[in-house]
Amino acid sequence: MEGKPAGTNGDDRRSLWVFDFDGTLSPIVADRHAARIHPMCREMLRGLARMPTHFVVVLSSREIEDLAKRVPLPRVILGGASGLEWRLPGGHRIRPGEPFEARREKVRGTLAPLLSRLSHIPGVDVEDKGWSVAIHHRHVLPEVVAMLEPLLKEVEGTPDVRVYRGPSVAEVQFLRNVNKSFGVRTICRIIGLDPSIGRILYAGDDENDAVAMRWVLRKGGIAFSVGSAAHVPGARVVENPVALARAVAALAGIAPDLGKGNA
Repeated sequence: MEGKPAGTNGDDRRSLWVFDFDGTLSPIVADRHAARIHPMCREMLRGLARMPTHFVVVLSSREIEDLAKRVPLPRVILGGASGLEWRLPGGHRIRPGEPFEARREKVRGTLAPLLSRLSHIPGVDVEDKGWSVAIHHRHVLPEVVAMLEPLLKEVEGTPDVRVYRGPSVAEVQFLRNVNKSFGVRTICRIIGLDPSIGRILYAGDDENDAVAMRWVLRKGGIAFSVGSAAHVPGARVVENPVALARAVAALAGIAPDLGKGNA
């Protein structure tokens, strides 16, 4: 990539394009169950996936079954639970083994009383994603925030977990070392891509994505931060999923009229 359209000028190096889902390919919505991939992002992914030697990945903290319903593109690799679960083209599934599951259940039991207290705060919605918990607080009234923040700090201090903040949500990873950077490194191993040789792009919108952005940038790749400000130095800022689709399509040299009439 390196600022040039991938796949041009006779360059046949393999490329990896990795995209977060919520807030990146899908606009943030009040009801998380209503999240859908933006049509322009869907067409952008299709265009990338048709290119030889290019691997296209949607990597989310959602569980793989939930993500598959929202990204109905058979050529696109899906990564759920920040990279613990995978669905490859052709339907092959990769899942974590029993040791991971045992660690998860131990942490889940430790957090249960604290998550119960959080769920009773008016406006808080605790979403169990299997390998993580999302604490949604978009609808918390200002006068209730004083109750919420100390409990979130207590969650952040719990051993063996990692909390990533996003727009009106705190994502609690049950396995501390599992994040989007873990996911990108894992898919590189699965497809046999050497990050020092291949080209990598990552696009996301929250703290979990920022971890992956930093790793990709250190490897000489490109990072897009979707939203009002870059999460890491060197990331390219785009306003929303529409702007991301246009920028990536231009970078890849595909579908030059992708964005016409679809603002």
